[in-house]
Amino acid sequence: MAQFTNQAQLTYGNVVTNSNIAVGEIATVLTATKTAVRQDYNQGSTITYIINIINSGNTVISGLSVNDNLGQYTFGVGTLVPLDYIDGTILYFANGVLQQTPAVDTADGLSINGIYVPANGNALLVYEASVNQFAPINEGGAITNTVTITGECANVVASETVTAVSAPQLTITKSISPIPVSCGENVTYTFLIQNTGATALVATDNAVVTDTFNPILSNVTATLNGAPISFSYDETTGEFRTNEGEVTVPAATITQDLTTGEWTITPGTSTLVVTGVI
Repeated sequence: MAQFTNQAQLTYGNVVTNSNIAVGEIATVLTATKTAVRQDYNQGSTITYIINIINSGNTVISGLSVNDNLGQYTFGVGTLVPLDYIDGTILYFANGVLQQTPAVDTADGLSINGIYVPANGNALLVYEASVNQFAPINEGGAITNTVTITGECANVVASETVTAVSAPQLTITKSISPIPVSCGENVTYTFLIQNTGATALVATDNAVVTDTFNPILSNVTATLNGAPISFSYDETTGEFRTNEGEVTVPAATITQDLTTGEWTITPGTSTLVVTGVI
């Protein structure tokens, strides 16, 4: 509960006397929670946030403003905002009933205005934000964004924290050379595996690359970053499979520009080369 005080003054003639200080309390009837549907992110992710405002009082509370700082944090002498509200995604429910889309202002974070909460009921706000170039994506990176709900007799704060993805984030591309190739000649398949995550792919992750070569190859060899690796190959079906733990990929190099605050990713890479006679 929030306390308030009051003191009266009595003046008569040249005499001034003060009363005692009376102390009152305003019952806190509004509470709020903020929840992210996903608990981790990488650059470019979309995060859905849910704000639940509960009114335990017997009267409707209206005219509320909901302000989300979109994860704003201090950088140098300024501030950076790692989340962008995705325009048009706001949904507003009162006691589970969809309401008219509220007014939204993105000049300073995200402001949602004109919210009411039914007596002994709740209001639910759902919206999406995208993770931009100012979001910490290094190992241990996190975004904490805080929502403040204000209005007459209302000042409620709720926060939610999401963390940067800590697992490897892999992509694989494949190329063939030479082009064209004649029957009976060597052909080389090159697989470029890139890791944009802050964590390396290690042998204990048991990663496996599989492929089915058509036309079927013979005399197959395989290397990773120039070193021979173990694999299985079926010359009847053309099915190729690296053994578990043979494929590893270093972590990405993740840096923050000391001037702009932007985070950049230089992927870690490994190259798998498979050669055979076509």
